[in-house]
Amino acid sequence: MKKRTLGNELEVSAIGLGCMGMSFAYGAADEKESLATIDRALELGVNFLDTADIYGPYTNEELVGKALKSRRDKFVLATKFGIVRQTENYGISGVNGRPEYVREAVDASLKRLQIDVIDLYYLHRVDPDTPIEETVGAMARLIEDGKIRHIGLSEASAVTIRRAAKVHKVTALQSEYSLWTRDIEENDVLKTARELGIGVVPYSPLGRGFLSGEIKKPDDLSSDDWRLTNPRFQGENFDKNLDLVAKVEEIAKNKGVGSSQLALAWVLAQGEDLVPIPGTKRIRYIEQNAAAVDIKLTEDEMEQINNVFPPHAAAGDRYPAELMKRVNA
Repeated sequence: MKKRTLGNELEVSAIGLGCMGMSFAYGAADEKESLATIDRALELGVNFLDTADIYGPYTNEELVGKALKSRRDKFVLATKFGIVRQTENYGISGVNGRPEYVREAVDASLKRLQIDVIDLYYLHRVDPDTPIEETVGAMARLIEDGKIRHIGLSEASAVTIRRAAKVHKVTALQSEYSLWTRDIEENDVLKTARELGIGVVPYSPLGRGFLSGEIKKPDDLSSDDWRLTNPRFQGENFDKNLDLVAKVEEIAKNKGVGSSQLALAWVLAQGEDLVPIPGTKRIRYIEQNAAAVDIKLTEDEMEQINNVFPPHAAAGDRYPAELMKRVNA
C-alpha cells in the first residue's frame, strides 16, 4: 500500500477506512463482519481508520476500540468531536466547541477507544457560538497533555481555517469531496489548505455509495438507512444521478475497473495531499477500494470523466436542509 503524508507530518496509507457505516446510518450493524473488515484492511496496508463520537452515538468508537486491542501501533486513528446529539431520540441538538467541552469529549473518546492517545483529533463541525481560536487553543492543550497528536478540522470554511492555523498547526481538513461534491474546488477551501500545508481527507469519496453503481433504486437501501433522507437519493434527483453514474460505469468498464474504483482513482489523482476515506463494513469492498490506489488515469480518461460528470452535475443538495446549516461554508 502506498503512503501519503497529511500536513507534511502524519504518514498514513494513501487511502483510509471510514468506519461510520459499521455502526450508524447505513442500515443494520454486523460487528463480526465489521471487525473482519478492519482486519482485512490492515492486511492490505490500509492503516488509517476514521470514526467519531457521534457515530452510534458512541458505539462506533467502542467497535474501533475492540479492533485496536493488542495492535494499537499498527493503526493511525482519527476521531471527531463537537456534534451534540439529543439524549432520547439521537437527533442533533447542536455543535459544541467550548474549551471545557473539548476536554470532556476527548476523555470520553479515549475511554471508549481504550487507548492513551488519539493520532488525529477533528473538530467535527465549527461551533458558530465559540470563536475557533478558543476551540483550537483547547485542542492544542490536549497535544501538550499527550492526549492527542494532531489537530484536524471538518467542513470548515477558508476563513475559519486561516484563523485556526494562526493558533496552532492544523494537520488535516476533512471535507466531503468526490465527483458529485466538488465544493472545495470553488470556495477556496482546497486552495487555502494547500497554501497552509494542510492535508485534505475527503469523506464520502464514493458519494455515499451512489458512485459504486450498486444502488439502482431506493429499495436497494434498507428502510432505516439514513441516505433515504438525503435529497440526492430522492425522487427525480435519484433518477438524474443514476444517469450520471451510468456514464461513469461505461468509462470504468472500458478501463476494466469497477465504477467505485474509477471514482476513487479520480479523487486520488487530484493531488498527493489528498487521502480519501471511503467507508465500508464489508471485506469485498475494502479490497476493491484498496486496489484503486494503483489505478492510473490518463489525461484522456480524466477529461472523459470530467465531461460526463462536471462540477454541479449531481442533482439535489448533499445534505438535508437542517444538516446543511451545520456546514461552515
